[in-house]
This record gives sequence, C-alpha cells and structure tokens, in this order.
Amino acid sequence: MTLRIDAHQHFWRYRAEDYPWIGAGMDVLAQDKLPAELLPLLRRHELGASIAVQARSGREETRFLLDLAKETDWIAGVVGWENLGVADLEERLSEWRGGDKLVGFRHQVQDEADARAFLGQADFNRGIALLQAQQYVYDVLVFEHQLADTLAFCARHDKHWLVLDHLGKPALREFGKDDAALKRWKKELLALGKLPHVACKLSGLVTEADWQAGLQQSDYDHIRICLDTALEAFGPQRLMFGSDWPVCLLAASYDKVVELVAGWAAAHLNREEQAALWGGTAARCYGIAA
Repeated sequence: MTLRIDAHQHFWRYRAEDYPWIGAGMDVLAQDKLPAELLPLLRRHELGASIAVQARSGREETRFLLDLAKETDWIAGVVGWENLGVADLEERLSEWRGGDKLVGFRHQVQDEADARAFLGQADFNRGIALLQAQQYVYDVLVFEHQLADTLAFCARHDKHWLVLDHLGKPALREFGKDDAALKRWKKELLALGKLPHVACKLSGLVTEADWQAGLQQSDYDHIRICLDTALEAFGPQRLMFGSDWPVCLLAASYDKVVELVAGWAAAHLNREEQAALWGGTAARCYGIAA
C-alpha cells in the first residue's frame, strides 16, 4: 500500500517577531503549532506521514524543522530555507548532510517586490542548479500575478523536480467578479504544466478565497474549478495533496480541506491516480521511501 502523505504543512513555536505575516485576525495561528496537534488529524484521515515546510526565512528554521523530524518518525521530509545566492552554498549544504530528512528548500518569492528580478539573479540561479545537482527539490512559492515571471525560471532548471506550491495561488477573490482572473491564471498554469519536471501541490486554496467573510458555496465551486485546471495542466501523476495546516485553519478545518480534495479526487481519478495524489507523487518527487 502506498504511503499516504500530507505533502505540505508547517510547524512553529510562535513569537510575533519571527512571523510578521501572522497579523490581526489570525489568532488561531498566533500560538505554538507542533507535531502533537497535527498527529490526530493525520491519523483520522489515514495519512501516515507529512512534509514540513519552512514558514520563515533563516537557517534556524531549517534546523528547527530537522530537529522536530529527528524526534518524530512520521515527519518524512523537511523543505527548509537556505540563502541560495551565497558563494559558499556548497559548504553550507554539506552542513545539512546529517539531516537525512532534508528533501528540499523554499524561499517566499511571493514576498519579493520584483519576482522576475529575484528569479533572474545569477547567484540565485547558480544555487538552484547546485540544489538540483544534489537532488534537492525546490518548492516554488509565488502568487498568480507572478506566474508569468516564474515560467522562464522553471524552464531553466530541469535537472530535478520543481514543485509549485498552492497551484500558484490563484486570485480566488476575483473569480466571482469576472472571468479575467481565472483565464489569466489558467493560461499561466497550463504553460507551467507543459514542463515535465514541475509538479503541483493541491494546497492552500481555502485561504486564497475571502476567508474573512467565511467561505461560501461559490468559493468551493471556484476551488473545484482550480482542481480541474490543475489536473488538465499537470495530469494525475504530478499532483500531490497538501493541507497547508495550520494556515488552512484561517478558512477551514483540516477535515474540510481533506474532504474537499477527497471528494473531487473520487469523482475525477481512478484508484491508481488517487494513490499518486495521496502520497505516491510526493514520495517520488521528494525521494521518500513509500
């Protein structure tokens, strides 16, 4: 039986200065979020493992997650943070070799004022090439309006897996106003999907909707349209489930997030394809023993 994996979640010991993105109205996040709280949720949905993803910049974040993974057998992988543009990156990566659960890295490109300029930096691109040479995955975190600037970057780096987080964060709040936002995002996602080394996480969608007002039926309808588009773009073998816990709690419970994707998957995927979505693809991309 294929190991069922939540391919995208976060942990933290909360300090306001470390997580400036946790702002007003996010009290549910402004507290410690650690493995003991997630475990019963995983078990309830027969998920046997998770991949812990960085939620702040800094090498201390990578060490924190690796320490949690060392003492928690069901944390199957860690996507950490490293300054990929430094001249001594190879030496820095060698320092992490003891972290056998370190499977990749991520930077919050979504927060960069100019994504094109950031992704075009020569030093950063040399760093990505080195990551791929050492079989590390790079998780791509961008907003929908940055996807066009992301395509050339992803096309350059085809020696190992790149994983698009949260379907490129479509502007779900705009979907109900007119179809321009959907058309724009769909065009860019389909272009990324043509790159065979790019996989996509079905994650993070509930918080791209207007969660402050409470999710409506129209929001769930729009999310299902996004899932349909991801399937069209990437096919069933390059999609993976991720809860984005605990961030998802701003908009929906862990149970609701799982049920939303599970209901869609049951209607669109056969048994083999569902096995890929619920763990097989994550295991293949991140090099996790299934």
